[in-house]
Amino acid sequence: MSDEIKETQDKASTPDELADIKSQLAEEQKAVVARDEAIAEKDARLAALETALSEAKQGSEASAADLATVKEARDQAVSKYLTMVKTLNPTIPENMVVGGTIEEIDLSIERGKAMVASVKKAMEAEALAAKVPAGAPPRSPISFEGMSPKDKIAYGIQQKGGVS
Repeated sequence: MSDEIKETQDKASTPDELADIKSQLAEEQKAVVARDEAIAEKDARLAALETALSEAKQGSEASAADLATVKEARDQAVSKYLTMVKTLNPTIPENMVVGGTIEEIDLSIERGKAMVASVKKAMEAEALAAKVPAGAPPRSPISFEGMSPKDKIAYGIQQKGGVS
């Protein structure tokens, strides 16, 4: 057997076989070049995407800082608005005027005004019910029920102009 292998190796390749091998080699070289180009394109695309991601992260961080600044300014404005509203509405109890946004504060003011109006109405109704006419009460005849006979005589003399 080793003689057969030796004979096969010693035989020269035919020109057709050599042309086939060369065409296969050329195809494989083209495939390698195409693969290397694809890898280079993917590497370039990956680098571009990493750059875009980095820029997006920086923009996101800047936006977060801007958002924090805006939130702080909003909170200060809401706080000042709350103080102003409490000052301008002294009839509404301060603990009723609350809220974290301007809309919530406005809503609490409306509720407070409604409560103040209902309390005022109730107090006015109570005041009308307990109203006492101005001036002295009308005179009514004296009741002699609890008086002793001596007191009755003294009263009668006093009414006639006498001294008691």
